[in-house]
Amino acid sequence: MSTAVYGLQDIKKELQHLSGLQIAELCLRLARHKKENKELLAYLLFEADNDTAFIEKVKAEAGFMFSQLPVRSYEAAKYLRKILRLIGKYTKFMASKEGEIELLLNFCTNYIQYADRSTSYKPLRLILTRQLEKARTAIGKLHEDMQYDFVNDYNLVLDDAEKKLSWFSKSNYML
Repeated sequence: MSTAVYGLQDIKKELQHLSGLQIAELCLRLARHKKENKELLAYLLFEADNDTAFIEKVKAEAGFMFSQLPVRSYEAAKYLRKILRLIGKYTKFMASKEGEIELLLNFCTNYIQYADRSTSYKPLRLILTRQLEKARTAIGKLHEDMQYDFVNDYNLVLDDAEKKLSWFSKSNYML
């Protein structure tokens, strides 16, 4: 026996018939079952009204994690993926392309500063290149006015990467 799966529209219609108290009970019950639900609910209640402060908090947390980056390439790659999962989760919470780009560019800047610059470990190198491609794609989807703001930051990251990473070629990632 399987349970029926309802779409968002059905759930939305049903929620409109419930009282505020019943909705609060449902939210608390959801939050009890999964850590990510609780984190999303906390973000929506306490942090959603000030995205700038939230982004700065995430940058600080990621910066601290970068300062703890292991030396060995394999372990460093695993740790960088952990940081990216954290950034991805918070990006989903914000649902903002601008916030996503800002966090990706911050990740790339921290990568250039903290990761082993002379490594020949390909997975470690691919982490940076994928994030640059992701940022470039996201910038391309923005309105022209917003693009201008991020293109300068993106180009600064590319310049910095080309100076500090011997294996990096800026020409492959230009906008």
